[in-house]
Amino acid sequence: MRVAMISEHASPLAVLGGEDAGGQNVHVAALAQALAARGHVVDVYTRRDAADLPERVPLAPGVDVVHVPAGPARTVPKDGLAGYMPAFGHRLRGAWSDDRHRPDVVHAHFWMSGLAAARACTPLGIPLVQTFHALGVVKRRHQGAADPSPPGRIAAEARLLHAVDAVVATCTDEVRELLALGARPETLHVVPCGVDVDLFRPRGPVAPRSGRRRLLVAGRLVPRKGLLTAVEALPEICSAVDAELVVAGGPAADEVARDPHGAALLARAAGLGVGDRLHLLGRMRHEELPALYRSADAVVAVPRYEPFGIVPLEAMASGVPVLASAVGGMLDTVEDGVTGLLVPPDDPAALAAAARRLLTDDRLRAALGRAGTRRAVRRWTWDRVAADTEAVYRRLVPAGALADLTAWDEVVG
Repeated sequence: MRVAMISEHASPLAVLGGEDAGGQNVHVAALAQALAARGHVVDVYTRRDAADLPERVPLAPGVDVVHVPAGPARTVPKDGLAGYMPAFGHRLRGAWSDDRHRPDVVHAHFWMSGLAAARACTPLGIPLVQTFHALGVVKRRHQGAADPSPPGRIAAEARLLHAVDAVVATCTDEVRELLALGARPETLHVVPCGVDVDLFRPRGPVAPRSGRRRLLVAGRLVPRKGLLTAVEALPEICSAVDAELVVAGGPAADEVARDPHGAALLARAAGLGVGDRLHLLGRMRHEELPALYRSADAVVAVPRYEPFGIVPLEAMASGVPVLASAVGGMLDTVEDGVTGLLVPPDDPAALAAAARRLLTDDRLRAALGRAGTRRAVRRWTWDRVAADTEAVYRRLVPAGALADLTAWDEVVG
């Protein structure tokens, strides 16, 4: 199949850890490459956010990233991109009107990508699959007036549910939310995110340690990720264990202390008397994370809400137990008492109690780590995720309508 993925703000080429660069970037890049490894040709369309970007950039054999002019050729926060989606969709329709570039199926990632894709797919009769990655109704519920999403997001997502041919939800909790939003049950399919089990594995280089028990947080420096909860749990943890909290993500290392949320975390830790136990490493390359995971005694992932959560998968694949919020996709991925411990969100006392239990029990940590690796390898390899995604595509694309990939077959030989 010729597959077009739309990821309007989350380019698979982006450096991770920034405000708008995280799990979706990883998901799109890895899924595209896994589909290509299964014999498909994948173009990932993302918005051109710099004037010097070439139109097409190879990502891997069978995968190209296509930069689409839509709005200014500079970085724009994702919540300011909705107005450029008609232009994005117009560009897609023009490209796909040429049979040489027409995909067999289009897979939109995030609601704005869906808006752009629908403008092209509907008139051209191309099947459209939607993955939301996050839902506006959930974000509004948890953030209230602080939600920066455009005011029409929730209504647009509800309309999209009736404009697309299939919806790929990443967890069972999302299915419940989609049904409440008006989704047709027959269009819903659950396909989780995946993890690179060759990159994230128990054996390999280990980042330097300080000698203290290490709790690790990996992800963007945004309030909903629950970093303040982890900092507020730190005094009680340290009263029983010589521990530290290491945070990977956010701006570059030399800028992280000036980041508003980073500065607030450092100030709060100092006020609680644990300023020397909090270490903000700043942005890290994806390839650097496995060694950092292996250096941790436990990975902390305690967001207020989480559509899926790739970090727990990376931790489990690396053989590290997880302390996670009992929300969203982590209810599917973290098996309480087997691969990690689940705690309520926004509850420093509960997190501290779970961390103390884990950090003082070597046998428990080892057992949870081993079970996590087995679970990750069994359930969340990208090849399995790609196979399940391919099955959704094939429901929508008649076998006789597939694009001629003879030229691609000749290239790969």
